[in-house]
Amino acid sequence: MVGMANVFDLSTTAKRFRFVAILEAFTWLGLLIGMAFKYLPADGNEIGVKIFGPIHGGVFVLYLLVSLWTARKLSWNLVTIFWALVASVPPFGTVVFEVWAARTGRMAELSRSSAAKAEPSLV
Repeated sequence: MVGMANVFDLSTTAKRFRFVAILEAFTWLGLLIGMAFKYLPADGNEIGVKIFGPIHGGVFVLYLLVSLWTARKLSWNLVTIFWALVASVPPFGTVVFEVWAARTGRMAELSRSSAAKAEPSLV
């Protein structure tokens, strides 16, 4: 929870990527809820899809662009770029990718802070 406290800090490329990845997951959730209200009841209501469809579409494209920008700035290899882009397809995949990238050292200062927390102190 401490690591997520600064989710609105957009001061670095890695932090901007984290913010957009989380935002993309929330818009996915909104779209899934909207689709449930549209298709599950007999007299479905389309308002959720009409609202969250375009929002998710815009944030999806933003995630793809921010992923490519982050890949360039943080010198990701082609495999990492591939997984960042593939992560945008399944629901909540962007958050899973972001956590994986931070834990494996691909997210600059976000990786260093999580690695420092994981190592026990000698003092």
